Amino acid sequence: MRIEVEKKLFTVDEYHRMCDTGIIGFEERTELIDGEIIKMTSPSTRHVGCANRANTFFSEAFGRRAIVSIQNPLLLNLYNEPQPDVVVLKPTPDFYSSTRFTPEHAFFVVEISESSLAFDRKVKLPRYAACGTPEVWIEDLKHGLLLVFRDLENSAYKTSLTLRRDELVSPLAFPDVAFKVEDLLG
Repeated sequence: MRIEVEKKLFTVDEYHRMCDTGIIGFEERTELIDGEIIKMTSPSTRHVGCANRANTFFSEAFGRRAIVSIQNPLLLNLYNEPQPDVVVLKPTPDFYSSTRFTPEHAFFVVEISESSLAFDRKVKLPRYAACGTPEVWIEDLKHGLLLVFRDLENSAYKTSLTLRRDELVSPLAFPDVAFKVEDLLG
């Protein structure tokens, strides 16, 4: 016997109201995916180090040509607001203090995956593509790889690269800047 139930999907605004009123505590690490509140694991020290490295290297390399946002939400649509580890944004005079940033504001997104690789690839990556995020990097810490997805076409990434520690990577938006994969992975 099959029982059908209907889920209550939350919108981004409802999710923010729950956070603002304390239903979801500030210390709880969550993100909204397909209208469901997903609990994120606490980052390991290695994960934190990778986020700090990306922040330092990207800030130095891009200067005022970009804003490097660490572990802040990216509004994709009515039911999706993931919290990528890094979003490299187009600069604005108010540093996004008056608006939530969306894929149209992003140069690229970085997810740091230590235990969340399957979720990042199978769940988050297609949503980033469907909403127009131009480029996504996934730092696969378990295998020592950098996975790069770019060249959007029909809501999917046409190009995917698997880079090893000894290789270099340049974001599409900044072809004049190259990073050593091993510097990003630590």
